Amino acid sequence: MPNYMLLLHEQPSDFSQYSAEDMQAVIAEYVAWRHSIESQGKFVHAEKLKDEGGKHLSMTDAGLRVTDGPYAEAAEVIGGYFAISADSYDDAVKLAAECPHLKYGGRIELREIEPTG
Repeated sequence: MPNYMLLLHEQPSDFSQYSAEDMQAVIAEYVAWRHSIESQGKFVHAEKLKDEGGKHLSMTDAGLRVTDGPYAEAAEVIGGYFAISADSYDDAVKLAAECPHLKYGGRIELREIEPTG
């Protein structure tokens, strides 16, 4: 069964207007969705990325270039990811469509993971 990566794109300030209690409810929705995927035997891995922008690396004629980013002014960042197993892209789309990330205005980039070995 192929594995798929769900990259969770969002605007940096999506949840800034939520109270602590509201955020706990949102987190509970993500946890419930993850448990649903786990109960189907299709969960592989997931992580929330830190809100700080990380580093961007590129190679130039002058050598390695490392810059900070993305910044809060960025239109969109990747806030985290899920890796799941699914029978096909169609099956992966069905699983991803139930993710609460879409409910809260986020966008999910769905990519099949190239098998190794």
